[in-house]
Amino acid sequence: MPTLRNRFLSFAYAAAAITLASCSASADDLIVKRFTSGNSADAVGIADASEDVELYGPQALTADSNGNLFLLDQLNQRIVQFNPKRPAEDPSILEMPASVQPNDLVVRKDEILVWDNGIRTLKATADPVSTRGVGGTIVKLEEVSTRAVDDVIAASAFAQMGSQPPGNPVELLDQNTRAVTVKQGRKPSRQYIASRSRGSVIADITPEKTDNSVLVEVRTMDGDETVAQIRLRVRDKLGAVEFLEIDNNERLYILGENIPNAAAGAATFVARYAPTGELEGVYELPLENTPITRRFVTISGDGDVYFLRTQRTGVDVVGVGFRPLRNAKLIDIRPRLQNAGNAPSTNFNAIAAVRPSNRQQAIETAFAFEGIQWQVTAQNYGPDPDTSCTGFSRIRRPWYLQGKLGQQVRGVPYCWGCNGSLAKFQAALQRGVKAGNVCTKNQPRNDVAGVDCSAFVSAAWGLSVHYTTAAIPAIAKPLADPWGLRPGDALNKPGSHVMLFLRFTPDRKAEVMESSTGGCNGRVCRNIYPLASLLARGYTPVRFKGLAEDNMVIAQSAYASDKPDKAEKAVKQQPSPRRRHRR
Repeated sequence: MPTLRNRFLSFAYAAAAITLASCSASADDLIVKRFTSGNSADAVGIADASEDVELYGPQALTADSNGNLFLLDQLNQRIVQFNPKRPAEDPSILEMPASVQPNDLVVRKDEILVWDNGIRTLKATADPVSTRGVGGTIVKLEEVSTRAVDDVIAASAFAQMGSQPPGNPVELLDQNTRAVTVKQGRKPSRQYIASRSRGSVIADITPEKTDNSVLVEVRTMDGDETVAQIRLRVRDKLGAVEFLEIDNNERLYILGENIPNAAAGAATFVARYAPTGELEGVYELPLENTPITRRFVTISGDGDVYFLRTQRTGVDVVGVGFRPLRNAKLIDIRPRLQNAGNAPSTNFNAIAAVRPSNRQQAIETAFAFEGIQWQVTAQNYGPDPDTSCTGFSRIRRPWYLQGKLGQQVRGVPYCWGCNGSLAKFQAALQRGVKAGNVCTKNQPRNDVAGVDCSAFVSAAWGLSVHYTTAAIPAIAKPLADPWGLRPGDALNKPGSHVMLFLRFTPDRKAEVMESSTGGCNGRVCRNIYPLASLLARGYTPVRFKGLAEDNMVIAQSAYASDKPDKAEKAVKQQPSPRRRHRR
């Protein structure tokens, strides 16, 4: 049979119809390797969840050309390497330099690339040192270069899961250019992939007339030879579409999202195609009841699909089951049933007195928290270790401040249980208060300054009272259609985390701003996430009732200020949203 290299064109209308019962949706999934919580060779760093704090663990899983898997264990400042075909062997430990604080990882040939506000390249400093067991080694890594933005293959690999420079802030701050791109429709995009069997290829994603279909055209970079043309169609609306891989057998893999006009039905999948471009089947990704991770799926050279699943008790690397499909007209994924577990009650009936606000003010306030620059003094930096902290490794200081004593830094730090305006934070710094607190296992402290996730969103909305994620449903109405999100709305997971929505990107991901221990390395920052990956994890699109166009009764006396006691008198709460009284 002739190979693809000798074919002029391979054209297929990609299609699949899947109806999966939730009870059997994960029947073929297999736990390949399990890591407990800790810092030994067979463990990874996990920071447990607390009120308004999401469970936080390894942020990325990726594969190399030899079939090895690499797990970014950023809390232990290392990368764990293991062979999924020999899971009983001790993994190898790649120790990262302290100057690198990444939250994404890509391994390409013999290069280890990490994302830390940009692409940084690491390599081994010396020969590996053997550890106990039958395969484990310890390797120290050092940084050798920072990749330029013109390395399109590396940049595209990180952008697959949202690790990319956010959009132009000028466009977001100008209400005339801050258009919600979903209303304008998907824009054509180009992706660059270093594939296993076809070398470097280009994938052009072209929108079609409806919101549920795109044409994916793949061709080689050297020679401009057509590899395949695939029409990807889902039942509802397409979210992110990312061309992931061509495996050693020349099969093609595409990550897709089906997002209906109801947040509860969102699903993420990987579709597999034959070398001819015909659909072979799908891998349904088990995102439900998992915390946010940056790179949660990877494809090996043999075509195995691995998923990163973090839980309180440990981290599982899951081999995702394959569902064969033939001759269907569209991909119809039924989401798995979600187990709400011990989700906090959101039955608040509070009437909030808030500052008159609009979307422009909310966006401007958010950017002020993200863009502030300040000098880290010895008092702001604080001692090591912090003896008041009993959390993971006794770390109190946010990671983005590590090693920054005496330097200028950007952004308000994450601070567990802290709240208030930007002026309040600046005043605290001048008094010599410690900056930030990521020690979320202990009670909130009064000797630290910054904002946590809900305090940041409360400030952006002009609230004089700090509403927790569990209390936000009392002041924000859910949006039935996630595509109706507008700048200044939010994505809220009660009891866990909340982020301010900024806009949809041209490739239909969600650009947000958040105060986060993980995705922001412990500060307020902008991030980009595939939308379905948030919805499937339990995030609800919400709209603050106090925005000018939403007709909520506003008390002028409740302006956000540095005098919370006076402002709180204007709030009538039944019951109270708890201004940071913790369990």
